[in-house]
Amino acid sequence: MPDLATPLIAWYRTHARDLPWRHPGFGAWGVLVSEFMLQQTPVNRVIPHLQAWLARWPTPAALAADAPAEAVHQWANLGYPRRALWLHRAAVEIVARHDGDVPADVDALLALTGIGDYTARAVAVFAYGQRHPVVDTNTRRVLARAIDGRAQPDPPSRRDLIAMTAILPDEVTASTIVNAATMELGATVCTARAPRCDACPLAAACAWRAAGYPDTGDNRRRQARYEGSDRQARGAVLRMLRDAAPTPIPLAEVIADWPDARQRDRAVDSLIADGLAEASEGLLRLPT
Repeated sequence: MPDLATPLIAWYRTHARDLPWRHPGFGAWGVLVSEFMLQQTPVNRVIPHLQAWLARWPTPAALAADAPAEAVHQWANLGYPRRALWLHRAAVEIVARHDGDVPADVDALLALTGIGDYTARAVAVFAYGQRHPVVDTNTRRVLARAIDGRAQPDPPSRRDLIAMTAILPDEVTASTIVNAATMELGATVCTARAPRCDACPLAAACAWRAAGYPDTGDNRRRQARYEGSDRQARGAVLRMLRDAAPTPIPLAEVIADWPDARQRDRAVDSLIADGLAEASEGLLRLPT
């Protein structure tokens, strides 16, 4: 396998974006919150929400002491609002199990609500300086192209962690940079639709480029269309509840003008099932 670490480190030191969670002393709680927010949400949308969140709840204990409804309300329009509820539950668990300190151990992180392989390893690596493979969508695309000669990666699997581990330097600090650099390269240069191969530090070693950029297919799962979807209806219900909070809304008045009454009812029922809303005596509110 070609040496990918050396050019990645050199490139990252010159081209890395100035992002809040990369600043010295940002802290494990800030890293954890940023990783929750960055799931399926662009960086430019996350930054102002992250800053507001940490100003309001600078520690897990501060968030845990507040109501879940406040977390859902603060989440605003970031999308996928279950992440707000999971982050609140994780904060409660951190207080109960770890005396309010975000754990450094990957298994302990995995045991927290809403945390999977990526987030657990990202916190362990970027907050605590450990050597683990950190693999997101951007990382997987870089590895698929540079090593396997494929235009797009296969669906996520445990093989991704093995592939990323194989390119990590043994030295811990260098391995942290390579993790960050691979993600950064996928986000800014080796993009899904319009890769800028002329600006890529891995161009000379890239198997996909050497093969002439073949179309090897795309097995990624497609996200359902948002417009007219149940997700859109759920978002409309949550916006109404946030705008009215803390006052509950009569169920009959919740997005009463929604064009599909059955979809509206599904949205309300699914929000209640997910713990994002509560119904009582004909009223609907954010969770208490």
